[in-house]
Amino acid sequence: MRVGIPRETAPGETRVAAVPDVARKLSKKGIELVVEAGAGKGSHVPDDAYREAEMTVADDQAQVWGADVVAKVRAPSAEEIERLGEDGVLIGFLAPLTDPDTASALASAGVTSFAMEAIPRITRAQAMDALSSQATVAGYRAVLIAGLEMGRFFPMLTTAAGTVKPANVLVLGAGVAGLQAIATARRLGAVVSAFDVRSAVREQIESLGARFLDLKFETDAEAEGGYARELTEEEQQRQRDALNEALTRFDVVISTAAVPGRRAPVLVTADGVGNMKPGSVIVDLAAETGGNCELTQAGETVEHDDVTIVGPINLPAQMPDHASQLYARNVASLLELMVDDEGRLKLDFEDDVIRGACITHDGQIVHMGAREAAAAART
Repeated sequence: MRVGIPRETAPGETRVAAVPDVARKLSKKGIELVVEAGAGKGSHVPDDAYREAEMTVADDQAQVWGADVVAKVRAPSAEEIERLGEDGVLIGFLAPLTDPDTASALASAGVTSFAMEAIPRITRAQAMDALSSQATVAGYRAVLIAGLEMGRFFPMLTTAAGTVKPANVLVLGAGVAGLQAIATARRLGAVVSAFDVRSAVREQIESLGARFLDLKFETDAEAEGGYARELTEEEQQRQRDALNEALTRFDVVISTAAVPGRRAPVLVTADGVGNMKPGSVIVDLAAETGGNCELTQAGETVEHDDVTIVGPINLPAQMPDHASQLYARNVASLLELMVDDEGRLKLDFEDDVIRGACITHDGQIVHMGAREAAAAART
């Protein structure tokens, strides 16, 4: 089986779907990789590094897009979908719940597509969980951004001029990104608290040395698959009121709360921002889906009442070396499920992972969530 790795064309995207170490591993399974010249530049992987790994580096895009499978990071453009052609197979982040136009275009083109974010959350698929690998990068990077934006130290320092108290950091949401943010803030010496509407994650928060912020919010909002469900409006208001009061004692807020396929819940209101200390910082990882802070502007850094609010987008692309390395491993694990013993393409739709990750096949949108999103977009 030949796998094509094109150069990413989305603005600001620096990651790549394959790295040399992964190519060496896949070659043992009979999987050959052909990479577009310059595809690894943003991740500091020169073409020569791919050649040393016995990958084919192609200047001809037709050679890349004509492979048995094409693996990307971001969803393809309309022009790229045309290059895939009928019977093409595509892997990438396809946003099936929020980008129905792409799913519809892939189905119309006859492309069989697999979304990395649709990988089932089951034990045997952990090595393919690209959402988690990229969230790890984002959680780490968010704390570094907060440290740069805040005009204070994170750790406690004892100096000849006296003792400097450590920063108080609050992490909202204890998924993968939130847990990594907790761990990173702790490594930098901050006193860390965290809150999540899922009571089951309290033990995880405390195992990292953080305090669970008890808002006396009794609702347990854990949904199927370990994700948080969307709260009712009444539940959200009670949560916001409790948070607004608690925010007075924190120097940094890292917000990571999200509900798959829906707008991010607003946790921090303008009044809550006004309660924070002057010079405090909010880094809102949910900026791309509307933001957990009412004042967040996606892709912008704004100030309100002397509080800095950062709304980063595509944070993993700001750490492309390791983000690409982790993503490439996720993709490689999925590719290994797509070949038979002779290394030929074989899509087994009886397999839970293959079936669950498939978005389009035989000219149809087959993923239920994507199909519902496409239907809603037409009405």
